[in-house]
This record gives sequence, structure tokens and C-alpha cells, in this order.
Amino acid sequence: MTKPRDPRTIAAANGIAADSGFGAVTPPIYLSSTFVFPGYEQAGRYEYTRAGNPSRDMLGETLAKLEGGAGAVVTASGMAAVDLVLGQLRRDDLVVAPHDCYGGTYRLLSIRRDKGHFDVLFVDQGDAAALSAVLAKKPALVLIETPSNPLMRVVDIRSIASQAKAVGAKVAVDNTFLSPALQRPIALGADFVIHSTTKYLNGHSDVVGGAVIAARQHDVEALGEWAKITGVAGAPFDAYLTLRGLRTLFPRIERQQANAAAVAVFLQKQPQVSAVHYPGLESHPGHAIAKSQQAGFGAMLSFELAGSAEAVRRFVEAVEVITLAESLGGVESLVAHPATMTHAGMGADARRVAGISDSLLRLSVGLEAETDLIADLERALSKAAG
Repeated sequence: MTKPRDPRTIAAANGIAADSGFGAVTPPIYLSSTFVFPGYEQAGRYEYTRAGNPSRDMLGETLAKLEGGAGAVVTASGMAAVDLVLGQLRRDDLVVAPHDCYGGTYRLLSIRRDKGHFDVLFVDQGDAAALSAVLAKKPALVLIETPSNPLMRVVDIRSIASQAKAVGAKVAVDNTFLSPALQRPIALGADFVIHSTTKYLNGHSDVVGGAVIAARQHDVEALGEWAKITGVAGAPFDAYLTLRGLRTLFPRIERQQANAAAVAVFLQKQPQVSAVHYPGLESHPGHAIAKSQQAGFGAMLSFELAGSAEAVRRFVEAVEVITLAESLGGVESLVAHPATMTHAGMGADARRVAGISDSLLRLSVGLEAETDLIADLERALSKAAG
């Protein structure tokens, strides 16, 4: 039996030198919208790019291998990936979601609930009693986001998946913050893994995309059919660029999380910072769980500024190496203010329940020199303090 390949090898080399037409080392891009039928009532493997495309399938195959799934469906965005999973639900189904999930996910779930597509309960999944109470209602789907966006809360995937399956629920895990380089939810019991491939998988802030990886083939087929019906599949060129970015996933994350750890330690010592949320810190409430289910702590963190909204404004206007922008996972460092940016649509009351304050800032730490990042933060904190 051939020894399974290391995930680092899969990321760097899956599909390399596989072109049977001309022997291209790099997989070619198939930009065609349609494909030849060999004859009357004789369809080939590919017919129309909305239904299937070789470039998109190569990315999906690579992601499935990295996540340990049966297959993957590549979508036009991360939110399209979330909605693809939600599209498998029926009107009377219940979804259990994190109370502190990404603002876009919160908004999508809330609007679909209000339209009568299914019911939703948002719950603190780190609260055992609260989780047990909602699972007793026998949901159809449990959506997990760990670490959470933006508070970096960590929940036990294996435990939640076991409890969910005991009541007949399927489990979907948003793995965008860590990628399969640092966390593999299917091995922990998940049925689906969701990604915004825009982030770490592509890694260069120049493509928007998403993907759903399923643990079982029948779910892959159901997702693929629904993607074909609804037309949410990603474009071939976007798939090509994402696969190109994926080649360097492991070395990028290794360097980025080293920078993030140094930034977290630095911020923890600053008088202008009242709290640092990074699972790599031993003081983080989820540190032990993160250590048990992750291969690293990632390059995302958030922190609370000690001061008013004016202090936040002065900070974000003072950074020079770090850029004020939404999104994350690129080679460049970004800072976001969740209350007015990524989670603005969540509403003030929901943010308050989730613990997302107006003084919270989220950092996506990039590949810049550690010394330059810390110097930039030091200068911005000084400005924030007035």
C-alpha cells in the first residue's frame, strides 16, 4: 500500500505534472464555458462550467485531500459556501449556531430564519448547559466556528460533534481561521468543513472564493447538485489562482503564526491594552482545547484598547505597516474594527451579547518583519493614548 502523502506535499504538489495533453508541469486553466459532446446523447465528463470544470475540480480535489474529506465543492465566495450547506435544510429544521460567529454568517442565518427557510438558535457553545439545552431540541445542523471571529474563542469540536450526532444532527465547521494546515475538523467528527478560500488558502488578497468539503460521498454529490442548480460555483480562473496560492500555505502560516505569537506577547504587556485574545497565550481560556485539536495557534488575534472610541480612531489612523481593511489571511497585516466593519450588520444588541465591544480591534498578522510590526503597533498605541 502506498504511504499517504504528508499534507505539505499535497498542498505543494497535487496535480503537478498531471497534464496529459502537453505535459505541462503546472495544471492548465480551463476557461471554456462549455465542452464538446462526443456525439448524439453522448456527454463527456464535462458539459458546462456551471456544472463542472477541470480547474475548479483540481482545487476541490486538493482541498478534499488536505481536509481528509470525500470531496469538495468550490464556490464563488465564503458566504456562498455557508449558504450551500444551509441549502440542504428543510423549512422546519433547526440550526444551532455560535452566538459570536462572523457577522456575515450571523446576518445570513438571521435573514433566512426571518424568511421562514429554517429556524436558528444562537448559543454560547462553550457553555455546556446552554449547548445541552439546545441540542435537546434535536437540530438538523450544528454550525461551529473555532477560533471564533473576532474574539478567538475556542470550543471542543470532538465533544460538540459527538453530542450533535447523538441527537441526529450534522456538524459543519468553519475552518477559515486555521486552514487544514492547523486544524482538520473531519478527523474530529465534522460532516462538513467550510472555508472562505479568499483568506489563508489563497493567501494573497486577490481572489474571492469559498469551498465546502464533505466527509461522505453522498453529501459531496448533494452539495454538487445544489451548486449546479443555484449557480454558486466558483470561476475557473479564481480556482487556478487559489490553487497557486495554496502551494505555499504551510510555509506562509508557519511564519505568520510566529509573528502573531510575538505580537500577542507584546500587546499583553502594553498599558494601553486591556485584553488580548489569542489562543496561543497560556492565559487564554481555550488554550488547552486549542492545543489538543490544533497543530498551531494561527495568525489571527484581537485585543481591547483601554480607552474611548477616539482612542480606536487614533490607533487605526496611526498604523503604517499594518493596513486598516476587512478580510484576513493575506501576506500583509491588516487591522479591522469589528463593531464598525466586519460585524456592523450584526446589530449593537447582538454584538453586546457576543462580547464584541466598541474598543475591540482584530489583527490578521502577515509576513512582514516582526520588528517592523511591533514598532508599528508601539507607535499606534502611543498615538491612541493621546
